[in-house]
Amino acid sequence: MVSLKKNPTLNDFQSFNRSVYGRPDDRMYSVTDLLTLSQRFAMRALKGIRKGAKDKIEVNLLVSFSFLFALANRLHICLEDELWTRFPMQCSYCAHSPCVCKKTKPLKRPRLKIDETLRPYTIREFQTMFSIIYPAERRTLAEAGMHMAEEFGEVAEALHNFLGQHQNKQFEAVKHEIADSISCVFSIANSAKIDVSKGLASMFKNNCHMCKEAPCVCTFDVIAKVRI
Repeated sequence: MVSLKKNPTLNDFQSFNRSVYGRPDDRMYSVTDLLTLSQRFAMRALKGIRKGAKDKIEVNLLVSFSFLFALANRLHICLEDELWTRFPMQCSYCAHSPCVCKKTKPLKRPRLKIDETLRPYTIREFQTMFSIIYPAERRTLAEAGMHMAEEFGEVAEALHNFLGQHQNKQFEAVKHEIADSISCVFSIANSAKIDVSKGLASMFKNNCHMCKEAPCVCTFDVIAKVRI
């Protein structure tokens, strides 16, 4: 049995995801399939926001989060490192915490100074970091959802650019955009008062959250029909 421990790190979850889903993901899904699945459940989380259904927001947000990590595993991207490099206790656009982008309207990203003593490690600590950088009271849940939709679109654009031309700078863009999307997942969770760490530990307490096996034995058809 493979289970996600309580209060895991992002690396813990990425390792868990690889152990449970690596084999079926490699066999059944292309890189773009994994992207599409992460987008699919993210959009269902947005439907939950529209309908005011917190349970729908949470479960779909966490499944989308999981598929983003599956995508990162396929591309051999360490999301914990990328997220910290992209958001080192400050907004990646304005370099402030809390973010002041609405006031300063930066035209280009500054060079960020990274203080490793501030680095979070557990998923809960990363969620707290994003609550400091992007306070939930400064925007509505719907606005946070729209931002996530925008960022998922940018992941798709960056990934298709890389798959078309295979340039290193394009791969760097993929890493950045996935990190941006993860930041939006945390922002929605903060606005909706969802504990991502607790939710993941509950969902993945016993192997795959659907078939309860490790590695997962869910078929392509089963995943295609999931509506949660």
